[in-house]
Amino acid sequence: MGSFGSVYRGILEETGEVIAVKVLTAISGVDYQDNDFKALVYEFMVNGSLEDWLHPPAGTNEPETIRNLNLFQRLNMAIDVAHALEYLHHHCEILIIHCDLKPSNILLDEEMVAHISDFGLAKILSTDKLNYSASQSSSLGLRGTIGYAPPEYGMGSELSTKGDVYSYGILLLEMFTGKRPTDERFKEGLSLHNFVKTALPERMIEIIDPILLQERVKQGTITDITL
Repeated sequence: MGSFGSVYRGILEETGEVIAVKVLTAISGVDYQDNDFKALVYEFMVNGSLEDWLHPPAGTNEPETIRNLNLFQRLNMAIDVAHALEYLHHHCEILIIHCDLKPSNILLDEEMVAHISDFGLAKILSTDKLNYSASQSSSLGLRGTIGYAPPEYGMGSELSTKGDVYSYGILLLEMFTGKRPTDERFKEGLSLHNFVKTALPERMIEIIDPILLQERVKQGTITDITL
């Protein structure tokens, strides 16, 4: 399932290419033409989402090592996402704010290249208008995901590219700590951001994803981990 619809795996009859088909459902109630079926066709991302790799579903039959991401893979994925955001914000003919950047919306292809997906909440702005007022949107409640969206969005602040940058920062923290911003430990004023900030630089080892520490131990040292 994705936001605004269900996603299915399909095969193109002529070429045999595997595709992902997203059947749109959330907009059916506002379709004045009353069309019965709408779908988007995407390249199929064989390695699933970053969410699946950072937090493997419970009960999976795959060995844990299969879903381990090493440091260099995570760095490369972070760079891939940064390049994608730069394109959306600075190189599209019309500026696009994604509004919902999080691991489940980062898909990985066969080469483990990261792609931003699910633009259900995205706002398309003219290049001379970098902010988008909440009063201009008919979907005030749809402004990202708790933990990843900037706090000011919840107070009715304007949408902007800075919101995506904030979400990207949270994504990076999750990628290298292995902890979700919605983890139950983050309450009563403690956030993922503060958790990391208070540990750096002296206690960095305490906050690094244990999988990365295991990787360094296998190589003989854990003292030279640098991010």
